[in-house]
Amino acid sequence: MNHGDSHCATAEDDADGNQQRPLTLERVEKETKNFKSMVSHRLKKHCSCTPKKAKSKILGFFPILRWLPRYQLRDWLLGDVMSGLIVGILLVPQSIAYSLLASQDPIYGLYTSFFSSIIYALLGTSRHISVGIFGVLCLLVGQVVDRELALAGYLTESSSSSISGNDSAILLAGQGNISVAVGCDRSCYAITVGATVTFIAGVYQVLMGLFQVGFVSVYLSDSLLSGFATGASLTILTSQIKYLLGLKIPRPQGWFTLFKTWYSLFANLGNTNICDLVTSLVCLLILIPTKEINDRFKAKLKAPIPFELFVVIIATLASHFGHFNTDYGSGVAGDIPTGFLPPQLPMWSLIPNVAVDAFSIAIVGFAITVSLSEMFAKKHGYTVDANQEMYAIGFCNILPSFFRCFTTSAALTKTLVKESTGCQTQMSGLVTALVLLLVLLVIAPLFYSLQKCVLAVIILVNLRGALKKFTDVPRMWRVNRVDASIWLITMATSALVNTELGLLVGVLVSAFCVLGRTQQAQVLELGRATNREHYEDLSSYRGLRTHPGVAVFRYDAPIYYANQSLFKKSLYRCAGLDPVKEKTRRIKFQKKNKQQGETEEVQNMKSEEKEAADTAGVNALKEVRKDYGELGIKVVLAQCSASVLDDLERGGYYPDQKGCDGGDDNKMIYFTIADAIYSIQSLPTPNGDYDKKC
Repeated sequence: MNHGDSHCATAEDDADGNQQRPLTLERVEKETKNFKSMVSHRLKKHCSCTPKKAKSKILGFFPILRWLPRYQLRDWLLGDVMSGLIVGILLVPQSIAYSLLASQDPIYGLYTSFFSSIIYALLGTSRHISVGIFGVLCLLVGQVVDRELALAGYLTESSSSSISGNDSAILLAGQGNISVAVGCDRSCYAITVGATVTFIAGVYQVLMGLFQVGFVSVYLSDSLLSGFATGASLTILTSQIKYLLGLKIPRPQGWFTLFKTWYSLFANLGNTNICDLVTSLVCLLILIPTKEINDRFKAKLKAPIPFELFVVIIATLASHFGHFNTDYGSGVAGDIPTGFLPPQLPMWSLIPNVAVDAFSIAIVGFAITVSLSEMFAKKHGYTVDANQEMYAIGFCNILPSFFRCFTTSAALTKTLVKESTGCQTQMSGLVTALVLLLVLLVIAPLFYSLQKCVLAVIILVNLRGALKKFTDVPRMWRVNRVDASIWLITMATSALVNTELGLLVGVLVSAFCVLGRTQQAQVLELGRATNREHYEDLSSYRGLRTHPGVAVFRYDAPIYYANQSLFKKSLYRCAGLDPVKEKTRRIKFQKKNKQQGETEEVQNMKSEEKEAADTAGVNALKEVRKDYGELGIKVVLAQCSASVLDDLERGGYYPDQKGCDGGDDNKMIYFTIADAIYSIQSLPTPNGDYDKKC
């Protein structure tokens, strides 16, 4: 019977002995559109322009135009100003510090935080997240920058003075070498590479928004992202040890950088700068306890105490008046200019070298931003648009790249500070930008004598949250071993082998785990509850009843090409009868007993299918029905979803012929288990009027 037709009704006694008709539904015939009409409809929908639609698009692309006219000045302004000021104060030392991680001069970290705060306030849909410098992305950018610097001939930081010139110089970069059209020093080339990577990453993110692929964020699980961030944190920690010791060693490239870095550290341990080492230890002894104080009393404190800023100010004064740079050779931040440099285009010739790196950076930035946006939106009872978030973070990278900035994303630590200090809207982001603007125009040169080891200490202290994840591993293992395994594999690969490879391996392991879950699904035999029409697994509940001559099975997974063989094996094992083996046995038996008649018992099977089946899945069901049918066992389906019914029809599952008398004995699909069982039990046995069962 075609699934679009209404099913024939048969009578069944209910619990009180009254007869009730089985469930009868009629499918709605869906209108099928050809490809040409579908494309034409989509083009009309997306390309037509009306004043109402234009207004909706503009408001959707600039969310600030929606919330700013409704801004509640009296209720929201104080919280936004306070959170904006505090985050801005925290961002000053962190922006300078994370520039070190990205292999850039301090001024570029301030530029990056300034522009991203403004652009996200205009384009973002989250009210709470703080977009700016993020340690993992700085690490990824720094690895690309160091690689390109080495290819260009800038082997160490000390070579920065070998070529003099202005910052807007244009370089002609080749594969493995560089010819300089106009002079450009190491700092100039480093930010040129960083800005080019950032531009390409932003383009990728905007394209993902255009193609509406924001849904892919659901495939990047929390365990994957957490494992990746923790593994990258170990790499960050290792990369900063050289600054704590005052060592000038290049960052190793390629795989196993963690081991290479530690080898270089031990090999150069005798060159440790005592001044940097003592300063680092003092700063660690101050910042670690004070950070813990902030965390422990954050519920009582109206705002976290900016201990980092205090340490930066004191350390800068000590370094300046103690002449740490000139007398002890301690590395310092150096000259930090005020104001802004004129915009410049990315270096187009670098794009082939960095395009692959930029893609992984784009994925990480987008995944972190969307996951944090959705987390805080759910917490505070509003919604965010994942695709608009990709536009926002994409333009937070594209536009600032023209002003010598590097890649940004949402950052958890600063977002938590922002939320806890009263943030209501992204007006706080604009206040943060004002704080950074004041630093850029007036205060920045005062950080000339700030030691690089102090900046490294700030980075290490901010890794505490990620590194504490190791203490959660036993709990994760007890809760879900699959998620814990994904975390461990992703973390280990990111830390020990390669950061970008860790992300790829994590995605692949997650995909294989999802696939493995469908491979492990088993066919279960069901029984009926005694007091109502409800069926559950016989092996999980006591007191369930079975029906004479009918076996009910359920398969809790989709049936598709990868598991259709396992589905059949599981069904045959659960039913206790492999039809192929049984048919072979009977053929052999018949050959030995040609003269002896044989009476066979007819059994009936009913299968409950809830998930979608592809062509291979439909073929598997057809094979099961055919193989059991040759043994006189009828197989029917029940409680199939509408999509499964469509797949079964397209796959040719429904028989073409009617029953022998035009009745219901050839029916293959039922809406309820009860209808299927009653119908099967109503069929005559092989010794009755019918010679063969379908």
